[in-house]
Amino acid sequence: MCRAKYEFLQNDKVYYGEIPGFDGVYATAANLKDCREELLSVLEDWPLLSVSKNLPVPV
Repeated sequence: MCRAKYEFLQNDKVYYGEIPGFDGVYATAANLKDCREELLSVLEDWPLLSVSKNLPVPV
């Protein structure tokens, strides 16, 4: 999470967050707090999704 990057998308009026190097780990929300919480949730689920799809488990 310390590498997470956030930006406010003016056209959509939402915050967007991603973690560079973690493909597919991103989140959007109406405010920064909710965006951070959603991003953390996505990050926690990422290894489980990889296993369920028979993809390499992220390190």
